Amino acid sequence: MTKRIAKRRTRTGEFNAAHYQTEETKVRALFPGTNWSPETRDPMRDQRYVKNVKPRSEGQAVLMRAVDEHNLVLALGPAGTGKTYLAVAKAVEALEAGSVSRIVLSRPAVEAGESIGFLPGAMEEKLAPYLRPLYDALADRLSPKRLQAMMAEGLIEIAPIGYMRGRTLNNAFVVVDEAQNCTYVQLKMLLTRLGWNATMVVTGDPAQSDLLPGMSGLGIIADKLEPLEDIAVCRLAAEDIVRHPLVATMLTVL
Repeated sequence: MTKRIAKRRTRTGEFNAAHYQTEETKVRALFPGTNWSPETRDPMRDQRYVKNVKPRSEGQAVLMRAVDEHNLVLALGPAGTGKTYLAVAKAVEALEAGSVSRIVLSRPAVEAGESIGFLPGAMEEKLAPYLRPLYDALADRLSPKRLQAMMAEGLIEIAPIGYMRGRTLNNAFVVVDEAQNCTYVQLKMLLTRLGWNATMVVTGDPAQSDLLPGMSGLGIIADKLEPLEDIAVCRLAAEDIVRHPLVATMLTVL
């Protein structure tokens, strides 16, 4: 290809690698390690995902009804039971229906048995590896481009647990994921952030805490709150696992 033809194509917009490279840089800065990047010759397209989320087990049906009927829900269960996915799906549903004005995502920054060292960048970049499961669930309900725009507008907010003290979360749908890695004091602080016209869903698996033995507060708090009528504590079981069948089989012996 001659330089004259390359310049003509760039000028007419047929191929502008510099533009797409800039867009790719923005996306990768927000979502480190992601595959959500525009093709060199095909920019990212906005899509609208309208599929309805339906429960795939009785436990999931109970969880979805609990979110509709309560402002505070604790979802406890083994890996693969859809706790995080259903919580995020309900959050997006509430935001799109206008029931809340924002979604607040929170997850403890605890490494699963290994240290990743110092992470450079802004707060969103530092927390991105920890919040990746939440991003994946959001991307399944929203297109990547729309998700990026909503985060830029503040409709979807990242709220590190360490920065939640003193806040009052009004008119928000709050998702606290991997709560088994929160201490009793941290969870008590998080639960008392609930404001007017707000819903909070706390998810976690007490059997898979990355904290030292006895430090996780999820199981203790769930036991104390379960008798309260205004709070729903949903306990999912192995029969609610919707991942590969081997996951349920392994959890019976591990």
